[in-house]
Amino acid sequence: MTASLEVNHLTVAYKDMVILHDLCARIPHGVVAALIGPNGAGKTTFLKSILSIVQPRAGTIKLLGKPYAEIRNQVAYIPQRSSIDWDFPTCARDVAIMGRYGALGWFKRPGKLDWEKADQSLELVGLSNYANRPIQELSGGQQQRLFLARALVQEAQLYLLDEPFAGIDAHSEKMIISILHTMRNQGKTIIIVHHDLNTLKSYFDWALLINKKAVACGPIAQVITPTTLAQTYGLGATC
Repeated sequence: MTASLEVNHLTVAYKDMVILHDLCARIPHGVVAALIGPNGAGKTTFLKSILSIVQPRAGTIKLLGKPYAEIRNQVAYIPQRSSIDWDFPTCARDVAIMGRYGALGWFKRPGKLDWEKADQSLELVGLSNYANRPIQELSGGQQQRLFLARALVQEAQLYLLDEPFAGIDAHSEKMIISILHTMRNQGKTIIIVHHDLNTLKSYFDWALLINKKAVACGPIAQVITPTTLAQTYGLGATC
């Protein structure tokens, strides 16, 4: 069966600094997968390589069996919340509709159906009452849910999230993971950069452990062990 993500012998370097080395991984369809490792392990670089933002020195990456350039509209990306300019003068509804731009192209304006999809996504993430609220007035958890709404409007098959639970409230975290589990049950694949080892087994089906190279990749029950955690984080890591 074609995997949602298949990476073979990926090497990424900035000048003479190797960030990822000979990394191989395979993530199947219809799972919520954790991408875990210590700070500086190359997790964000790995996501950027998948999205062709960073060009590898060596190796291949296939998404749904194809290169990213051939399937970009089926891949949704939610960056770290801290990387967004939240002072930009726009409202929540306008951010949600941005998820339709990939399907519309640059010169076609959103139609009634597009706006309906944006409104439905805002309702799903509990932000209907905030549709016209400036984004800088939203809480951290609301901002994260807003970017999930934008991704949902894209109607992709593969979702990449970079630390979506960092610095948000418990209510927003619970709502987001519930939505992601529903998406998984609909056949979507979700890959999440994650740090809380205590929630691995309740949130995720699959895990890729990296520290510049792949330490382990597979079902949570098989790959989250004291040995793999020690290899990834150093001695003493537990979950």
